[in-house]
Amino acid sequence: MIILYDCATAPSPRRARILLAEKGIAHETVQVDLVRGEQMGEAYRAINPQCTVPALRTDDEDGLLLTDNAAIAAWLEARYPQPPLMGITPREKAEIASWNWRIEFEGLLAIAETLRNSSPAMADRALPGPVNYAQIPELAQRGLARVQHFFDTLNERLAGRDFIATDRFSIADITAVVAVDFARVVRVKPGEQHPELLRWRAAMAQRPSMAMAR
Repeated sequence: MIILYDCATAPSPRRARILLAEKGIAHETVQVDLVRGEQMGEAYRAINPQCTVPALRTDDEDGLLLTDNAAIAAWLEARYPQPPLMGITPREKAEIASWNWRIEFEGLLAIAETLRNSSPAMADRALPGPVNYAQIPELAQRGLARVQHFFDTLNERLAGRDFIATDRFSIADITAVVAVDFARVVRVKPGEQHPELLRWRAAMAQRPSMAMAR
């Protein structure tokens, strides 16, 4: 049985949950309490020395452990190719990979940069993982500006489109949903200046996977 190491309140494992739901893949879930620092404890370190979620234990004979969304998505897409969420043609694969990377870099990382360098609860935890890093307040200011520009970019991209990367739902849409929702932690959300983004997000909310993997 596939095992997902999850945290119900964190954005990164939500990406994996939506992907699993879209593909209808049965799996077990083990919750890791990030608020209490369970990811830093010896028990979880023995499972994932990176001290991060999500992590996914495959049902291969050797029980391969995947410790990032890129690896999880690649394995799930190869093992369970239907429905295809990372493209079919070379062009689709390239467009989806490009937009997924942009959303991670311009959106998710910018939000994390803002939060982790400003929240008192994350003092000395400016980056995830087993090593402590001090906050840099200037990075929070830059990150906030990046998030606001990211929303403008998505709004422009979605003009006349139902999906972000190609003409069908893809992993890029999953990543973007999580990024847009995650931005609320830094008090940024789509407004009337983002009509295309609001339209797209409302449509995404109708997908069963979004309700299953809140």
